[in-house]
Amino acid sequence: MSTGEELLRSRGLRVTRPRLAVLDVLSAGGHLEVDEITRRVRQRIDSVSTQAVYDVLGALSRAGLSRRIEPAGSPARYEARVGDNHHHVVCRGCGEIADVDCAVGSAPCLDPNVAHGFELDEAEVTFWGLCPACQSRRSADD
Repeated sequence: MSTGEELLRSRGLRVTRPRLAVLDVLSAGGHLEVDEITRRVRQRIDSVSTQAVYDVLGALSRAGLSRRIEPAGSPARYEARVGDNHHHVVCRGCGEIADVDCAVGSAPCLDPNVAHGFELDEAEVTFWGLCPACQSRRSADD
């Protein structure tokens, strides 16, 4: 039995070719948009609709096997790194996204002044700036 099959079964999900293919794509790393995930899945299995990929991503996210992030002004992205309360840095120039380990301590790793009665279990932080490539382009334009 493959690791993908084990992961799906451990979360009570049926093992299907689209689910295995999406898990495989996500496990390669990155912060991928649905269109890119769909393109890569179609390289693995011939016939899969974009809606089927959305459905699989929703099921994987609900099961804790993928994480959906939504940087402001960008389409949703998905990644396989879950359960560690990491954050992200986003390039304002090209949209590249990289992982940033938890800012301080363990989850939620940041505490607001007032929690309004909420029991906090996660903090989602997005850092913004320019990646090295965009910094180089900016310097060349100066």
